[in-house]
Amino acid sequence: MLKSRIAAALILLSAVAWIASGHFGDASTPAVVTEAPQAPLFRVATEPASVVDHRRAITVSGRTEADRRATAATRSEGIVVELNVRRGSRVEIGDVVAVLSDEAREAQVAQARARFTQREAEYEARSRLIESGNLPALNRSQLEADLKEAQATLAQAEAELKRGAVLAPIAGVVNTVPVEVGQALQTGVTVAEIIALDPMLAVFEIPERQLGGVRIGDEAEVRLVTGQTARGEVRFISQRASEQTRTYRIEIAIDNADLSISDGVTAEVVLRLAAVPAAQVSRSALTFSSEGQLGLRVVEEEGKVAFVPVTVVEDGQERIWVAGLPDLALVIVQGQDFVIEGQAVEAVPALVASRD
Repeated sequence: MLKSRIAAALILLSAVAWIASGHFGDASTPAVVTEAPQAPLFRVATEPASVVDHRRAITVSGRTEADRRATAATRSEGIVVELNVRRGSRVEIGDVVAVLSDEAREAQVAQARARFTQREAEYEARSRLIESGNLPALNRSQLEADLKEAQATLAQAEAELKRGAVLAPIAGVVNTVPVEVGQALQTGVTVAEIIALDPMLAVFEIPERQLGGVRIGDEAEVRLVTGQTARGEVRFISQRASEQTRTYRIEIAIDNADLSISDGVTAEVVLRLAAVPAAQVSRSALTFSSEGQLGLRVVEEEGKVAFVPVTVVEDGQERIWVAGLPDLALVIVQGQDFVIEGQAVEAVPALVASRD
């Protein structure tokens, strides 16, 4: 029994000595410490975004509209004795559309011309008598006044006779002719409606938020419901909004020398707005910050994630144009929703990431 206890004590002392030898061993021999392996960085796919001057396009609905329209109306009373146009006729400014007959005006012209001839003969004859001394020189003033009065009366009668001719106020195409030969007309009655089709206008309206991007002279493409296409430029921008829709009228001038484009045709207008600095990125790269702000996550030079707020300039199905990015920023296009601002990541080009 005693021998067993002595053996156990010796074994215990040996174990304590062995442990102590490791703890209090040679201090010059450093202990080897094994570090835990570092976790790999989260990998994200990126692509550079170049900022360029981009002219965004908007597509709006509108219609064609004649540049001008006017009516050729009577300037006096009379009966239509000549009608020189019909629907579809082309006229120039000052062309005689119709002629009204009024014997009274013709009689007044004949009477005024006879009176003028008489006064002219009297002036010449009495002027010779004044020069010869047979009449007082004071009579010359009265003779001149009578001659000028007769001349003015004749001019007035001739002008009144010309008022019987109905003239085209503008150049264009006759759209309607609501009168017939032999019809008696009063002053101010429409004889023909004339519309100017060259240039043709494409008219549409845009909301106020897009008004700042439109400039006089901007190019536009016009697609008509008839299948025709044409190009034009902005000629007019209204400075006052419609009270009902709060939109602004825009006019596009289109060359229509062949008169192939009709008035009132439904049209689709693709308008190129003023250029703005923007970058094209993948639509799926858009995300929201923790505050709910729309933007993109990018990888900065030190390899950390940053959030950049952006505004959409032009939308598209797969790629969009945005403003607010710095030039050549590395936009995260895959994995942007799994990282946070300030996180260090491994940036891989999007093409490499897709192959992996």
